[in-house]
Amino acid sequence: MANPKSKYSIFSLVRNALSYHEGWEAQWRSPDPKSAYDVVIIGGGGHGLATAYYLAKEHGITNVAVLEKGWLGGGNTGRNTTIVRSNYLWDESAAIYDHAVNLWENLSQELNYNVMFSPRGLLHLAHNVHDMQEIQRRGNSNFMNGIDAEMLTPGQCQQLVPFMNLGCRYPVMGGVLQRRGGTARHDAVAWGYARAADALGVDIIQKCEVTGFDIENGVVRGVQTTRGNIGAGKVGVVTAGHSGVTAEMAGFRLPIESFPLQAFVSEPMKPVIDVVVMSNTVHAYISQSDKGELVIGGSGDPYISYSQRGCFDQVEHVVGPVIELYPIFSRVRMMRQWGGITDVTIDRSPVITKTPVENMMFNVGWGTGGFKATPGSGHVFAASLAKGEMHDIAAPFAMDRFHTGALIDEAAAAAVAH
Repeated sequence: MANPKSKYSIFSLVRNALSYHEGWEAQWRSPDPKSAYDVVIIGGGGHGLATAYYLAKEHGITNVAVLEKGWLGGGNTGRNTTIVRSNYLWDESAAIYDHAVNLWENLSQELNYNVMFSPRGLLHLAHNVHDMQEIQRRGNSNFMNGIDAEMLTPGQCQQLVPFMNLGCRYPVMGGVLQRRGGTARHDAVAWGYARAADALGVDIIQKCEVTGFDIENGVVRGVQTTRGNIGAGKVGVVTAGHSGVTAEMAGFRLPIESFPLQAFVSEPMKPVIDVVVMSNTVHAYISQSDKGELVIGGSGDPYISYSQRGCFDQVEHVVGPVIELYPIFSRVRMMRQWGGITDVTIDRSPVITKTPVENMMFNVGWGTGGFKATPGSGHVFAASLAKGEMHDIAAPFAMDRFHTGALIDEAAAAAVAH
């Protein structure tokens, strides 16, 4: 990885303290693009940077460029609610999300960067008979896939969150707990992967928007950007929120719709909730960040849009259940709200696939599940790009499943209605 002098440690902290912290080196370079690369990754969010890192670390492919039209982590990576979990229903989903959780558990040490992964536990509430049947079914499926899942009574739920109002308009009938779930800091994940990839020789190029592809006889030869044309042996597209636009540049369409997903944070406060609580029926999930802010997420906007602002209708839709379930938050002030663009497929699972263009692969369509999958997604996509064949974990998410009917329907386990 990075040379020993740049390794973060207590000793580097003390050493730099002696120089008033004026000697820290940049975490990554800002190079001009070269004329060509072995692999070009489009999208400088968590998934794209993770892909580049694992290409260099696991497969020795270091002549790699990551192209980002804005700034690193400035898209969906910086707009999500930072939840990490793997308690999805189907075997294919469980495989990739649990692969990600396994990588999350040692990620800070591997990257030599504190991504602030906090496996504080994730509680999923049930409010009616249908919810109870769904979480029991999913809990059993998780158990069979080796993923931890504990069914809880209403009283056990309240032991985890003492101020929860069990008898509100949305009565709590039970819940399922994944203790390995939790949160991580979204910015730090992008920065950690960027720093580690840069140390291995990857070029990270910001403010470089892709405007088209150079395709000859069905084979991609390079990308056209606002900073000139760049040759590419292979192209990996990881453009959350704009994957449909990128696909059309390459001459094909994806079965994807884009919706803003509502999120907002409160003013900072003292520690009050030390577990992540989700609720599918009432479209509200809540956790507390290290800075003390309540991080609250809701459902997707019912109208397709590339807006990143969200809307007041959805804010009210989320705030109501939060106040019903947690009355002590009724006087907490909201500090800011936003929307993230979620690319959603008809079965609510991602598209990790070869494309009609040779040497071009897509890793898109993560909907509301992108952040939690970051390490696993990057790991299997890097392997797929390096070998030219889809990794075993990624193979079920191929684009042709929409023709064959081998769908991976995670509409319920995805945890928000979309």
